[in-house]
Amino acid sequence: MATQQSRSAARMMMAPAVVLLLGWMLVPLIMTLYFSFKNYLPLRGGDLGWAGFDNYIRFVTSSSFWPSVQTTLIIVGGVLVITICLGVLLAILLDQPMWGQGIVRILVIAPFFVMPTVSALVWKNMFMDPINGLFAHLWKFFGAEPIQWLSQASLPSLIMIVSWQWLPFATLILLTAIQSLDSEQLEAAEMDGAPALKRFYYIILPHLSRAITIVVLIQTIFLLGIFAEIFVTTGGAFGTKTLSYLIFQRVLESQNIGLGSAGGVYAIILANILAAFLMRIVGKNLDA
Repeated sequence: MATQQSRSAARMMMAPAVVLLLGWMLVPLIMTLYFSFKNYLPLRGGDLGWAGFDNYIRFVTSSSFWPSVQTTLIIVGGVLVITICLGVLLAILLDQPMWGQGIVRILVIAPFFVMPTVSALVWKNMFMDPINGLFAHLWKFFGAEPIQWLSQASLPSLIMIVSWQWLPFATLILLTAIQSLDSEQLEAAEMDGAPALKRFYYIILPHLSRAITIVVLIQTIFLLGIFAEIFVTTGGAFGTKTLSYLIFQRVLESQNIGLGSAGGVYAIILANILAAFLMRIVGKNLDA
C-alpha cells in the first residue's frame, strides 16, 4: 500500500511532465483565442486593433462555412463506415490460419505507415489520373470512358484515399479484439448448428463492440483535421473544402490571422461536441 511520502514523491516526479503537457496544449489555445479577437493582417499593416466578435461573425456567416462543415462530416462518416465494415471483414479473414499469415498481416497494415501526402500523390497519379492512371486503363479495357475522379467524383475519391490510409489501423484494433474471443463459444455454436451469419451477429459482433467504438473515437478525432490529402489532390475545389482547409485559406492565402483563429475556435468547438457525443457511446459500451 502506497504511503503518503511515496505518493508525494510520485507527484513531484510527474509534475514536470504535467506542466510541459499543459503548456504545450494551453499556450497555442490561449494564443488562438487572443488572435481571434484581433484584426491581425501580417502583410497588410500588422496589428490593426481589436475586432471583438467580428471575426467570429464573419467566419460563421461566410458562404463557405456551413458547406465546409458538411463536407467534413461527410468525409468523416464515409471513412468510418468503410474502415469499420472492411476492417471487421479483414480482421476475420486474417484470423483464419493461412500460409504466410505474418507476411499478409504486414502487407495489410503497411499503408498506415505511409505519409498522407505520399499516399495522396500515389492515388492521384497512379490510380486516378484520367489518362495514364490504372483506373483509366481498366475503364478503357471494358470499353468505357475514363472518369475524371478528382473533379467528377471528388468526395468519393477523397473518402477512398483516406479510407485506404486508415483501414490498417481499424483492422489491427479489430484483429486484436477477435483474437481475444473465446474460441469455445464459436465451437459450441457451430456444434449446435448455428450458421455462420448468426455466429457473427450474436457472438463476434457483440464482442467487437468495444473495439469498434474505440476505432470510431480515435479516427474521428484525427479525421476532423484532414488537410494534406485535399491540398495534394483537389486543392479544396469541387466541393472538397473542409473546415480545416477553410481555416488554412483564411490564414495563409488571405493572410488574415484573426479570421483564421476564429475558425480554429469553431473547429475546437465542433471537435469537442463530437468527442463528447462519442465518449458517451464509448462509455456505455465499456461499462456494458
